Amino acid sequence: MTNEAFTEAIIRMTPTLYRIARGQLMIEADQQDAVQEAIRRSWEKRENLKDERYLQTWVIRILLNACHDIQRHEKRVYPVSEIPDRPLDAPEFVDLRGALLQLKEKYRVPVILHYIEGYEIRHVSEILKLPASTVKTRLMRGRTRLRDILNEEALEEYET
Repeated sequence: MTNEAFTEAIIRMTPTLYRIARGQLMIEADQQDAVQEAIRRSWEKRENLKDERYLQTWVIRILLNACHDIQRHEKRVYPVSEIPDRPLDAPEFVDLRGALLQLKEKYRVPVILHYIEGYEIRHVSEILKLPASTVKTRLMRGRTRLRDILNEEALEEYET
């Protein structure tokens, strides 16, 4: 793959990378840092990519690792003023995003990749390096937990 083709492919997938980072990290600056770090690492290691067909899978895996690094190394306390009021642009997704952030990571990542980003189960399996059956189980458990979280929030809202 030429440098130009690689650059064009990264530019095309950048919106997807930001959506995935948004599902992993709460603070916009951390999301931007993770995406930039993933792009930097991919560029530096582009010769290691054995098959161009897996470029997007490979870059998403790098992005998830960058998100983990930020979560692990930057356990910061944020002033309330820095916490975004509306983490996603569309107001109808605010409750869903909050519920997604409450899921354990092992359920949140497959749910985001499959239901929000539209990846087939086999692609999610490749990205996460898990058997497809494990991905299906995590999707089912993630859906169940999301439903429970959203129902709890709706009940709390109704009672107040």
